[in-house]
Amino acid sequence: MFSAQALLDSQGVALLDGAALEKARVSAIPGVAEGLRVELPQGMLLLFDDPWSSTATQCLQRLATAGARLALAQPAQLLQLRSRVSSEADSSVPTRPVPASGAEPASMAAGPVVAFVNEAIERAYADGASDIHFESDRQGVGVKYRLDGVMARGPRMEDPQRAEEIISRIKVLAQLDITERRRPQDGRIHWQPSGGVEAVDLRVSIMPGIFGEDAVLRLLDKAQLRHGESGVSLDLLGFDGSVAPLIRDLATRPHGMLLITGPTGSGKTTTVYAALSEVNDGLEKIITIEDPVEYELPGVLQIPVNEQKGLTFATGLRSILRHDPDKILVGEIRDAETARIAVQSSLTGHLVFTTVHANSLLDVLGRFQHFGIEAFALASALNGVVVQRLLRQACQHCLQWRETTVDERARIAAQQTPVPERMPCPSGCPHCRHTGYKGRFVVAEVHMLSDHVRDLMVARASMSEFKQAVYRDPAQRLIAQAIHLVGMGKTTLAEVTRVVGLA
Repeated sequence: MFSAQALLDSQGVALLDGAALEKARVSAIPGVAEGLRVELPQGMLLLFDDPWSSTATQCLQRLATAGARLALAQPAQLLQLRSRVSSEADSSVPTRPVPASGAEPASMAAGPVVAFVNEAIERAYADGASDIHFESDRQGVGVKYRLDGVMARGPRMEDPQRAEEIISRIKVLAQLDITERRRPQDGRIHWQPSGGVEAVDLRVSIMPGIFGEDAVLRLLDKAQLRHGESGVSLDLLGFDGSVAPLIRDLATRPHGMLLITGPTGSGKTTTVYAALSEVNDGLEKIITIEDPVEYELPGVLQIPVNEQKGLTFATGLRSILRHDPDKILVGEIRDAETARIAVQSSLTGHLVFTTVHANSLLDVLGRFQHFGIEAFALASALNGVVVQRLLRQACQHCLQWRETTVDERARIAAQQTPVPERMPCPSGCPHCRHTGYKGRFVVAEVHMLSDHVRDLMVARASMSEFKQAVYRDPAQRLIAQAIHLVGMGKTTLAEVTRVVGLA
């Protein structure tokens, strides 16, 4: 026995817990990345998470003259001890511990790995990034940030072993299984930025790849609304003065369905939260089911989806209807069962807020048809559809103008919208990180379904006939609004082409 906490199994491998390692001298094993050497008064131990592997036994044979023995360590113990070794080997690296959910061992609060992860999150928070990507490759790991909807390069660490430790560090913060490296994992980090500001939630996704594992950390949208506001609203999100009243009208109907649609990353969830927040007056029962819960709404029952435990959107929504709600928020319609229950809920006296991934109103109708929803039921349930996009805003510090080219005039004229005489062309400056863009804003078209449009839905009218009925005012089309904003210098034609599309 090496200590009071050590046991000995039938194959001669010592089993240690954390208490036996507190005062031990720990060092790396030369030429072996998987294990660590621990010197105790009773002798030397070689710690491995798999002490029966060929690497461990070969290492034991090489050090047999020193009286070394193999020991089984928990993966979390190895990670902590590696952090301790790294800290002692490189004490010059500045560190900044990040409080996370659960207590963090003191041995993990230092070292280049911890500092690298902390600095990546700190920088993302300071720059207003929405996502942090840790991408492993043959040489190490690189960080990329999603800023204003596009990717930007961050720091790198050129060490494959450290790359693995960085992913393990993220797993520890998210309370995930650091021994599982072959399957995707999802978790959450409750992170406290420096400076005493409000804590931030980060959604974590771990995905295996050919060079190891990659991690993506999503800074939930509430972290980006740091303007002294207690909640989100349609005005705070920057909706046009003619669009916001229409959404408010749809959000105050007694029953039916308000559908927010757009591609991934178009701000659908934030919009539906803003609409729900404005009608949350405490007089009605509001229940949400989300994956995950991104905002905390006072006086609202918020249910997180947990598919591993059998709580899906469909099963949760079915149970919500027995909980006497007035308004229901369904985070996303992903399958036919959820779509069917949501439509039934709106037809039985509930107001349903929900989102769906689709590019236009016609695509929305196609999605529900694909789900097997009857056209009459959808036409009766649907109050209105908001189709939106997020466009990068042209930096006003480096904004310049040029004449519209002949090709641009032809492309814009084909959209049956006025052609701007001048085009904005920001050159890039320190204010916008030399990208030409600073921040994003929303552009949306709101469709309030009339009886004529409902008749066309039931009759399954042609696409051209449906477009004529929906787009009676061409200026309200998404592309027309976007080009008008280009003429005002709020964004560029290249950004409109990238996000909205311009043939």
